[in-house]
Amino acid sequence: MKVRKLNADGEVAFGRGRLDYLADSPEAVGQNVMTRLKLKTGEWFTDVSDGTPYADSILGEHKRLLYDVAIKSRILGTPGVTQIVQYESTLDPDSRKLKVSVTLDTEYGTTTVKGALG
Repeated sequence: MKVRKLNADGEVAFGRGRLDYLADSPEAVGQNVMTRLKLKTGEWFTDVSDGTPYADSILGEHKRLLYDVAIKSRILGTPGVTQIVQYESTLDPDSRKLKVSVTLDTEYGTTTVKGALG
């Protein structure tokens, strides 16, 4: 698996040749997990059925169990993920963000992914 790195702002990295890529590593899988979680259903024009179901399962008055199941399912569907070792989500009412922290086993080793969704 080879992916182009994203910088701290979430933009594609350029200008450093091979150093701008992650290859066959837990970090590559972790980056793909966050990218998949941030893609909203209907947002990708070539496949409007792909994405995280924010409107159906996460936003609004949804129960924690419902959005945790949707997020875990999306994570487990990411190529290279073999299992979720530890999962934690926290809804921050002030920022209206769902913060997720996940430790994953991947084909290449273990990684931890943290981020805010929504």
